[in-house]
Amino acid sequence: MPEEKKPSAVENIKAASNYLRGHIAEELAADSDHFEKDTTQVLKHHGIYQQDDRDARGRKQNGKAYMFMVRTRIPGGKLTAQQLLAELDLCDEVGNTTLRITTRQELQLHGVLKRNLKTAIRRIHQIQLTTLGACGDVERNVMCCPAPHHGDPVHAEMQAMADAIAAQLAPRTRAYHEIWLTDPETGERQLYQEESGSNNGHDHDDPVEPIYGKTYLPRKFKTAIALPGDNCVDVYTHDLGLLAICENFRIVGYNVLVGGGLGVTPSAAKTFPALAKRLAFVEPDQVIDVATAIVKVQRDFGNRSDRKVARLKYLIANWGLDAFKAKVEQYYGRPLAEPHPDDVWDFDDHIGWHEQGDGRWFYGLNVENGRIKDEGDFRLKSALREICNRFGFPLRLTPHQSILFCDVDDAQRSQLERIIQQHGVPLSEQISQARRWSMACPALPTCGLAVTESERALPGMIDQLEKQLEQLGLSDEQFTLRMTGCPNGCARPYNADVALVGKTKGKYTIFLGGRKLGDRLNEVYEDLVPADEVVPRIAAVFAHFKEARHDGETFGDFCHRLGMDQLRQQCASGAGQPAD
Repeated sequence: MPEEKKPSAVENIKAASNYLRGHIAEELAADSDHFEKDTTQVLKHHGIYQQDDRDARGRKQNGKAYMFMVRTRIPGGKLTAQQLLAELDLCDEVGNTTLRITTRQELQLHGVLKRNLKTAIRRIHQIQLTTLGACGDVERNVMCCPAPHHGDPVHAEMQAMADAIAAQLAPRTRAYHEIWLTDPETGERQLYQEESGSNNGHDHDDPVEPIYGKTYLPRKFKTAIALPGDNCVDVYTHDLGLLAICENFRIVGYNVLVGGGLGVTPSAAKTFPALAKRLAFVEPDQVIDVATAIVKVQRDFGNRSDRKVARLKYLIANWGLDAFKAKVEQYYGRPLAEPHPDDVWDFDDHIGWHEQGDGRWFYGLNVENGRIKDEGDFRLKSALREICNRFGFPLRLTPHQSILFCDVDDAQRSQLERIIQQHGVPLSEQISQARRWSMACPALPTCGLAVTESERALPGMIDQLEKQLEQLGLSDEQFTLRMTGCPNGCARPYNADVALVGKTKGKYTIFLGGRKLGDRLNEVYEDLVPADEVVPRIAAVFAHFKEARHDGETFGDFCHRLGMDQLRQQCASGAGQPAD
């Protein structure tokens, strides 16, 4: 028999944590500005990352200025105006005065000090949201197309399914309530106003996790729901993807996709980005049980000795899809049908004005890199406060880090636009295609994994790229542009038309050849490109694209058709030259 491998250090920490309690409560009460290393691993499951201000390193005696990121889990990105206002209050009162929309339709507070963590968690709970399961080795935030097309019941069905999956796969430990929501003097626990003893079907009096067990999953697990005609969630990049198959404006089932994941460790050749594989077709009433079976297979057979290869994609790569499907069928209890032939064929970022189908409108406002802030004449945070207070529109967060204002009457459209513009925020129609389709991870100074800049660098690069594209007559071209400060893939770079991935300080790997549909990985075009050379190198490829593209061919398809070797050769020989 093969020798059983020892579990990783994180597995031992989870096993000893008593269902995610660990030493959080004791260390939270201690007179310290940070948690110990083992506790930070448990803390992640509560939606909290310990970080330090890397801009401030060296200015403190111990070398680190500790702070925390607090992430709110928001299935499908559905949010009320009052919930957003409460998060905006928190970012001012306990954060760094900014709020960030994530690429998974969540909200993040940055710069929270340890002494303010309990206040943040309790306040988030009071608005009927939670941070539990937003991070850690569990089902992360379940993503779904957020568009409120009320004339089409398909969207409501998808969003209800996202809620159901999120409820089914949420951690059931009482640790979260005990640590963050119990009054230490009275022992009374805060409740949602509508909370009953069942708490959404989860029995918090039972400490056992019926799905996860005491060590939870080997690694994080991500789920998303999409439509063939709208893959705004990048469904192929998830551990579990559900592609809604529709007939006569109703969902007849879902294609189940498994094994997506974009994280890479550069020093470990055994790691790789992967797009999900088509596993099966299931009817709507099968989804919850099949999703649970897939999670349980990953729970029982995922790698618990090496976290670098612990995601579901590695299990499927090792077993093969057929063996994986057989095991899922065993856990589910019956055979699964072959996938439906439908696949993704379009992508909508939901930006601008759209009819809802009920006589009202929704407006998608582009939020560059998801950062909500007031900075100089740009006062997006103040604009959102005024809009939420005046109109109270229901809100949706998009997978592209933007925001949808829903249920807007005809008479309110011009008022909404006026408030946005009065606060120095450009309307979505006023920004370039390059900026509209871009995303960047936070990177420096908050992320401990970042090797170089991302969010703070990309806007300036786009300023330069916009000029080059205008001179080439390519300003109207749509292409996804994504940037990360390290190879971990948090802004989904590896399936984009253009990706800039931080490799070392001030240098990036340029990837080309993915596409907006999100169903193809890109390839390395150039490695270790200094930041000031990134735009000229990309612009040279665009110049060649202008001269040699086929009719109607997208930039990503052009790069994929030629291949990286030919692109490098022709651009180096002068076939593609950037504009002056």
